[in-house]
Amino acid sequence: MKPSIVISYCPKCKWLLRAAYIAQELLTTFEAELRSVALEPSDTSGDFYISLDNEKIFDRREYGGFPEIKELKQAVRDRVSPGKDLGHADTRPHHNHSL
Repeated sequence: MKPSIVISYCPKCKWLLRAAYIAQELLTTFEAELRSVALEPSDTSGDFYISLDNEKIFDRREYGGFPEIKELKQAVRDRVSPGKDLGHADTRPHHNHSL
């Protein structure tokens, strides 16, 4: 079965649009590899957490902010389709954070 992603976001922080944008980008890039991307309002202030089949792939608190979309795509690709070419999104990030 194809994996599912859940994006948990803080509605009080007004992060729904960011979560929806990320969901759109992931569904567009991985339409053949993913079963779904769900948006889940969090009860915890400041939450922005992304999981793939219950495995954490991103936590805003641990990361210290929000990543570039290409970093998220690389993290998802590495788990669901390691051989997939992401084109321009395969360039190396300009900082030392890792997902």
